[in-house]
Amino acid sequence: LPESGMATAAASRKQDGPPSGGYKPLDFSRAPARKIIGGKGLIVGHFALTAGALYLYFQNYKQVHRDEVEIRSSMLAITPLLQAERDRAYLKQLRRNRDEENSLMANVEGWETGKYKGEPIFKTLPPDTLIKPLHNEYFVHGSGKNYNEWNDILLWQ
Repeated sequence: LPESGMATAAASRKQDGPPSGGYKPLDFSRAPARKIIGGKGLIVGHFALTAGALYLYFQNYKQVHRDEVEIRSSMLAITPLLQAERDRAYLKQLRRNRDEENSLMANVEGWETGKYKGEPIFKTLPPDTLIKPLHNEYFVHGSGKNYNEWNDILLWQ
């Protein structure tokens, strides 16, 4: 091999070795963590924090309870009105469905709304009984979007 600059550079370096006299011994002794607060301090702190929390709880308990009663009372007061509005909208849609069926079947001879081939569908019920239709019958003249929204509400409750 011809001598190159690398061979001479490697030969001139001295390899590192241990220091004379050897390395100092390793310290394997346990080094405990520095204590900031001792056990007694933690217990005292716990009781102080609990006492402060109880003080604040009892200071605010009556107001929180009054607020909850007010919210519950307002919900109980408005629920019948919301139920009445929902029932009114339901009956209006049933009326629209009946009127739409009348206009669609106006040219069909012998057709009577609410009957099948001239016979009442529910023979044992009085004529003024409200029969709740199935969901697809209720939305028959509406858009598919409305039916899907209603169906999603029913499925996710």
